[in-house]
Amino acid sequence: MLSESRGSYSDLDWRGVAKEVGLAGLVAFGLSIALVGLRTVDAETGSGASLALVTRFADVAWVIVLVMLGRLGLILDREGLPLPALVGAVAVAAVTQIVPMPGEALPVLGLVGGGVVALKAGLTMVRHRSRLSRQERDDAMDKVAQRFQKWSRYLGPAAGAFAILLPFMPFADRQVVDIGVLILMYIMLGWGLNIVVGLAGLLDLGYVAFYAIGAYSYALLAQTFGFSFWLCLPLAGILAAFGGLLLGFPVLRLRGDYLAIVTLGFGEMIRIILLNWYQVTGGPDGISGIPRPSFFGIADFARRAPEGERTFHEMFGLEYSTLHRVVFMYYLILALALLVNFVTIRVRRLPIGRAWEALREDDIACQSLGINRTNVKLAAFTMGAMFGGFAGSFFATRQGFISPESFTFIESAIILAIVVLGGMGSQMGVVIASIVLIGMPEWFRELEQYRMLAFGGGMVLIMIWRPRGLLAHRDPTVLLHGRGGPPESEIRAEEKAAGATS
Repeated sequence: MLSESRGSYSDLDWRGVAKEVGLAGLVAFGLSIALVGLRTVDAETGSGASLALVTRFADVAWVIVLVMLGRLGLILDREGLPLPALVGAVAVAAVTQIVPMPGEALPVLGLVGGGVVALKAGLTMVRHRSRLSRQERDDAMDKVAQRFQKWSRYLGPAAGAFAILLPFMPFADRQVVDIGVLILMYIMLGWGLNIVVGLAGLLDLGYVAFYAIGAYSYALLAQTFGFSFWLCLPLAGILAAFGGLLLGFPVLRLRGDYLAIVTLGFGEMIRIILLNWYQVTGGPDGISGIPRPSFFGIADFARRAPEGERTFHEMFGLEYSTLHRVVFMYYLILALALLVNFVTIRVRRLPIGRAWEALREDDIACQSLGINRTNVKLAAFTMGAMFGGFAGSFFATRQGFISPESFTFIESAIILAIVVLGGMGSQMGVVIASIVLIGMPEWFRELEQYRMLAFGGGMVLIMIWRPRGLLAHRDPTVLLHGRGGPPESEIRAEEKAAGATS
């Protein structure tokens, strides 16, 4: 039972507190003993290289201690003692940054965990309540999402300006720009899948298939026919759109779990074809040596250009740097992502966009209104697949090498997680979810195997805290009287007419 009034130490059931803290430590021990305490490494022996098992029980002990302290802070906050919980959380976070610890992930765990407990205790002190009910929390988050959508008309241009200026920021080194490219690529994929899942309400678990079609289309066209990037890009999108059209026909009468199973099978079929059609796709060896894009066909980014041609740094009088190509790729994917966003927003306001939203809300009611569900579904799959093909072609030219291993089901799961966690149908939600799910693990890549553990834990926490997504508020695309409601003169006329009738 949660305490709504200010508590005291004498009112605490210390036996129950000890039991709860001990249970948290036991769960932490069970989870961390295998995931953290044991690690396989390569070791040289007399007979050659082999795997050796390394124990890290000191890391396990620290994890258990930090989890138990975090649970104690949550208990104090719940029982009406937020100030001790706040002070203790700040102290633990500070100690983990000062005291030498055996693992690189432990200071991050202490800082993040202490910050979460301190934030919760601070909120309790402000609102004088330890916890909101589920309905109150959902209502509060809906209001936040509604305000965020209202502010998005200002936040969107501000975020776009920041993205344009990012490579010129003082902190923007090659790693930052590379992470920005990766985030923008997944934002573009998320916006493409958002058409199918967020707007049309069709659960697609095989979106990676269109990603793969775009990548292999670009690689094969560029290597076989010598087409440039600027010609291969639209062709790859068209071929991926054709793949989406082919997928749309078998699933016209399917929905729910059956639709998800068929799309999952389609994604695996494409991967198996790429794996076994060795004469064309290279099979498991993949395709290497994929041409990189030039500067709009005018100059190349190489150190030395072939005879009769110019390089980028020579044309602009700069010193040669490999960062030039990286920055150009960044602006290229930024332009593609902004184009996808612009087209998606415009299409949402067209009749086909409103038909997608009607299909998402109620399939049967959509049909009763005379909407052709066949055309609506095919349009959603085709347009979403085209955007996935654009992203795939960019991925191929950025990597210079592709193989079927880059297009497994986990990629579809990550893209779908971006759409769902961001809030289905929300463009800004996809951006935020991409930064959280793609950017944050890349920033903490030095944490090695703890990186994916933190990724999974973050997803679990988000689904517990906000199961409908971060920005799940659904605002109608088209309103009868705009955002401000009907004009005052019209309201008075209606009231006058109602009075005369009565």
